[in-house]
Amino acid sequence: MAPSIHPAYGAIRRGVNVLALALLMSAGPASASEPLRILALGDSLTAGYGLSRADSFTTRLERALDAAGYPAEVIDAGVSGDTSAGGRARLDWLLTEDPDVVLIELGANDGLRGLDPAMTEANLDAIIARAKASGAAVLLSGMRAPPNLGPEYAAEFEPIYRRLADKHGVALQPFFLEGVAARPDLNQDDGIHPNAKGMGLVVEGLLPHIRKVIDGIGE
Repeated sequence: MAPSIHPAYGAIRRGVNVLALALLMSAGPASASEPLRILALGDSLTAGYGLSRADSFTTRLERALDAAGYPAEVIDAGVSGDTSAGGRARLDWLLTEDPDVVLIELGANDGLRGLDPAMTEANLDAIIARAKASGAAVLLSGMRAPPNLGPEYAAEFEPIYRRLADKHGVALQPFFLEGVAARPDLNQDDGIHPNAKGMGLVVEGLLPHIRKVIDGIGE
């Protein structure tokens, strides 16, 4: 003979089930989780120099990721004129944003100023190491040396990015301005900063790389 169950127990159990269902419904689907936080550490290219906010790099990258099914908040940490040393100096403060991904776009101003490539490499090396230590995934975006500095300078400067990506095991986009640099129709009058059309191509070129980084989080 089965033991009798007190009526109060049944009422309690029904109440627990109703509460559990209510909590489950209020939590929403798994896709409603908070978007990833991407810290875009860079210079005027990241900051969107000469562009409207809607056409700036971080805004367009955020929209592109969302459209591709990767909801993210892209934090604009671009400072016009910044060098690798400047980025290194402000990184600890920026990491208080607790980003999931750090995108590093620095070195263009080092090259424009003809700074010692060894110093640029040391700064980027420290930035990558610190970003990784924070637990963030890293995407390093490469730069090329200005042609007026000659082939010797370029031979020292340009391999920095591949060397550091290999050293730290981080993702590399070989050249931030791929397909846009030195094209008058895709740049502002200064010939350096992308116009709205050019920035669209910059984001398009970066998107597969950052999606791959996001896909690898937690692996």
